[in-house]
Amino acid sequence: MTIEKKKRFVIIVLLGLLAALGPFSIDMYLPGFQAIATDLGTNIEKIQMSLTSFFVGIASGQLVYGPLLDRFGRKTPLIVGLVIYIGASIGCVFIQTADGLILLRFVQALGSCGGMVASRALVRDYFPASETAKIFSLLMLVIGVSPILAPTLGGMVIHLWGWHFIFAFLAVLTAIIALGVIFVLPKSEANPQVSLMPRPIIRGFIQVLKTPAFIIYAIAGGTASSGMYAYLSGSPYVMMDIYGLTEQQYGWVFGLVAAGLITSSQLNNLLLKRHSSATVAYYALMMQAIVGLCLFLFAILDSLSLFSIIFLIFCFLACQGFVFPNTSALALNPFSKSAGSASALLGSIQLTIGAVASALVSMLHNNTYIPMTSIMAFCAVSSYLILIFAVRWTKKKSKSNSQSQ
Repeated sequence: MTIEKKKRFVIIVLLGLLAALGPFSIDMYLPGFQAIATDLGTNIEKIQMSLTSFFVGIASGQLVYGPLLDRFGRKTPLIVGLVIYIGASIGCVFIQTADGLILLRFVQALGSCGGMVASRALVRDYFPASETAKIFSLLMLVIGVSPILAPTLGGMVIHLWGWHFIFAFLAVLTAIIALGVIFVLPKSEANPQVSLMPRPIIRGFIQVLKTPAFIIYAIAGGTASSGMYAYLSGSPYVMMDIYGLTEQQYGWVFGLVAAGLITSSQLNNLLLKRHSSATVAYYALMMQAIVGLCLFLFAILDSLSLFSIIFLIFCFLACQGFVFPNTSALALNPFSKSAGSASALLGSIQLTIGAVASALVSMLHNNTYIPMTSIMAFCAVSSYLILIFAVRWTKKKSKSNSQSQ
């Protein structure tokens, strides 16, 4: 499918908003953890479980949206998902218990993940494979604004009206995005041949998983991004309880750190003019592993000042700005007709690992910054090692296959 040049920018922005809906839903309510816990009569560890339930909802829901997007086209399932999100957000406005919040955040995630799956699939639909890494970098520009605006905006909303209005804002924002989907996005073709029965769906996912490039870059990229989710889960306690930042100060620090993600994602386009996506991803993962180890080492030595932890996390997320667009493009490039299922599986793998990382930070909570920093370091180092050994294994396998022939 080709699109007019004059619509190209508007569509990229809209796809970025769809992809950012999930992250924005996370980032905006992070400054309110303490206020939510106090209001609902519980502790931060309990409220952190609402973040984990959101990750679980996104990870599981994407597996459902993939086949739906391939069968009915991109727009109809996407609009249904946005309506579900709006309903769950309104429910969160009036929630009175922590368990109810955890449940509604799960439902909210089921609605938001449609936008995440559809945005990746539509990139594959609208743009040639040679441009997908660059388009993903542009999407990162929109997605990257979320960590800058959302916590700051969330802190202001909490200060002025209370944490319930965060979810009212999210409902209104999603309604605007839904109007854009209805009136701006080109209509995509349905494919009645795609079966929605469990066996064919599973068979389709298995076919995707048989593609070596998908497995390598989906797992390596997902493991790397889970370090960011560990940061999202642990940073409210670390920044506000350990370092004593206010909700608004936390929002500003969160935005400052996220600037590294935005900047690197745009520098990625410049690097791609001289280097391949595989090369950029390799060195970005290596640097992220080094930063993660430094973060963990300083934490063990109990020598992390506020400045040093902000600086190291800034560098950690800056690496992620190179990792995400390139690993995503490399994982999805082999697919065309099954882009929806491939995108769903990619997102599910990434968010499943992210949910585990987020849950581990909550489970290992010990009133220090060690749980967050150790999980971040483990994810970064594991991702780099996965990429190294997987690439070596595929090279040996292809070499042995060529020799046998």
